[in-house]
Amino acid sequence: MQVLFALIVGLVFGIGLIVSGMTDPAKVLGFLDLAGRWDPSLGMVMGGAILVGSVAFRVAGRRPRALLGGPMRLPTASHIDRRLVLGGLVFGAGWGLAGYCPGPALASLLSGSPKPLIFGAAMLVGMVIFALLERLPSRRKQGA
Repeated sequence: MQVLFALIVGLVFGIGLIVSGMTDPAKVLGFLDLAGRWDPSLGMVMGGAILVGSVAFRVAGRRPRALLGGPMRLPTASHIDRRLVLGGLVFGAGWGLAGYCPGPALASLLSGSPKPLIFGAAMLVGMVIFALLERLPSRRKQGA
């Protein structure tokens, strides 16, 4: 049942990304081009997502269990640290350079364009590099 629910939610999310224009790098770059021909339409998409997400998190926070019976696991971190800021900057730079973020890139994979495939491969390489770098300090501590 959980796999079916995940498939349905993923499908609805992907369709929403396509319908809203989030899978079109030109539209995304137009939204990010504040000094040029700015296209504010994706701001409405993001505002709507924040509104829906805020309501969903508020309702979920009152529930002891998820809809499918599993434990309710909501984020608990509330502080802004260097890793969060640096991660946001890197994410934003990648979004601005490519016109994709991970969700829309995945939704675009079957479009026939090579750009989402290249972005996806680069994203996976970045994730591997991050994972390797995350292990370095722990190895140094263990060896000391």
